[in-house]
Amino acid sequence: MKNLLVLIFSLAILSLSLAPALAEAKEGVAVVVVDVQGDFTTAQKGSLAVPNTDQSYLENVSKATEQLKKAGLPIYAGQDWHPADHISFASNHKDKKPFETIKLDDGRTQVLWPVHCVQGTNAAQILVNPALITKVIQKGMDSKFDSYSGFMDDGGAKTELDKVLKAADIKTLIVYGIATDYCVKATVLDGLKEGYNVYVINDLCRGVADDTSKAALEEMKQKGAKIWPSLDLDNIKNL
Repeated sequence: MKNLLVLIFSLAILSLSLAPALAEAKEGVAVVVVDVQGDFTTAQKGSLAVPNTDQSYLENVSKATEQLKKAGLPIYAGQDWHPADHISFASNHKDKKPFETIKLDDGRTQVLWPVHCVQGTNAAQILVNPALITKVIQKGMDSKFDSYSGFMDDGGAKTELDKVLKAADIKTLIVYGIATDYCVKATVLDGLKEGYNVYVINDLCRGVADDTSKAALEEMKQKGAKIWPSLDLDNIKNL
């Protein structure tokens, strides 16, 4: 009987210790980690590496993501996941080089990139502990359309992100990752359009260029996003 009472008491203490995290998770806040993949980092010598994405940056992202997970928040990770014949790859266009632009048959302007984040390759893998990730959201799988946003591709086809967030009754997003002036910006702006409250953690983002990253942050702010300089768990408790 004594042992049973000890067990019940221990379970009660455990339940109390988990309560704050569970309560926070039910408040409708989720994390979206944007495209922290090998090909986008200098740490992995990626084919489309963004400046200042070295090992220390990856460690900071991993630490922050672990803290947010421990706070009870679900973590959704965006993943570029291109077929080898993707329209954005310069190598798929005769006599074209990376970073050139072309006009497509339907009138769209397409930036051409080095081959990156090809499905099934090591360089496409997410560089965050899989145990922390609630769900991976893959994008860019249609060879005919680029996909900067985690919500939809350039043709308007939606990813799973909005569906799974609404299913989990998520209303507020905390966003960070790569790159500030491309995929982070597109994800944030589409998140705002879908009606989410969006917070961006600036020092956990990395951009292609300082000027375009600054402009992207300003645009996100003007459209309604809140920009946090760094992760502050006290701020999250007040969401």
